[in-house]
Amino acid sequence: MCLAAKTLAGEMRQRIGIRLDEWGLAHLAGDVLLIADELIVNACAATPERKIRIRFTREPGAVLVGVWDSSDARPVPRPVTELTLDDIIPDPEALDPGHYEGGRGLAIVRALASECGITATQPSGKWVWARCAIGNVPC
Repeated sequence: MCLAAKTLAGEMRQRIGIRLDEWGLAHLAGDVLLIADELIVNACAATPERKIRIRFTREPGAVLVGVWDSSDARPVPRPVTELTLDDIIPDPEALDPGHYEGGRGLAIVRALASECGITATQPSGKWVWARCAIGNVPC
């Protein structure tokens, strides 16, 4: 169990990268680390300063990244749309502390993972997970 802190995603990326190297799967690092980062950041945002769990395991033909948080709220992905230059509007609050505009990370997870989902837990909380194939299927 880990405390949902802003520094957690970076620490976990390091640990997952080391494990991928040990398993001889460094070629998956770019995708797996991005997926792990998105899932961890989302869990930290859903339950700031509370406990979360991170699971990273090797399975036959895949690696699994799962992150548990105590919130019952399900993550809501933003729809993927093509942007034009007219859509890009400066956000004067973008650099203000606490300002957050998210929602695109789950689309990235879906694009990179061979399978992903959400599993509710009792009495509360959820696992958000993604599986990345090791074989010829890109992660």
